[in-house]
Amino acid sequence: MTARIAILSLLTGLLFLTGCTTAPPKNLDNVCEIFREKDDWYEDAADARENWGSSIGTMMAMMHQESRFRAKAQPPREWLLGIIPWFRASSAYGYSQAKDGTWEDYQRGSGNYGADRDDFDDAIDFIGWYNSVSMQRCNIKRDDTYHLYLAYHEGQGGFNRRTFKNKGWLKVVAKKVSARARRYNGQLSACEESLKEPWWYLF
Repeated sequence: MTARIAILSLLTGLLFLTGCTTAPPKNLDNVCEIFREKDDWYEDAADARENWGSSIGTMMAMMHQESRFRAKAQPPREWLLGIIPWFRASSAYGYSQAKDGTWEDYQRGSGNYGADRDDFDDAIDFIGWYNSVSMQRCNIKRDDTYHLYLAYHEGQGGFNRRTFKNKGWLKVVAKKVSARARRYNGQLSACEESLKEPWWYLF
């Protein structure tokens, strides 16, 4: 009887934690609808744009590619002998799929030591920060989503060594991210005013 109660308590706890996880937006193809559904995300994205100079469309398109806006996204586990769950391919985690070491670099570089990879506001700020570093170290223009994504995927050192040169599949992905960024920015230009909080919210 005691064991059954313990199991039920554990299952209840797991269901509670699952329920607390932020679900991805319903329409991933329209950034205006994303921001209307997730009513605090626009302000977080606007803050990241202000902090780092990366466009909202670029940051959101990169996040879409990395995690489809899933808070706890991770690479799949490998399987030992085909039956035993083993380690994951990398430590990438969260909305931005940042790896452990890169996230620590962000915390030090931004001063945001309490940042969590499964919090949207921290993840979008991370992407903005990373793009800002890429702009400086790789001489990439702020509106060049294609090359910003290549630097995001390969790292700034890899980008400067042109490690993407023979990765045709990655160039295809970068083009898709760039096209989505243009679409998101175009959508946002038509709805951004309506997303901004009215002035009386300040009082």
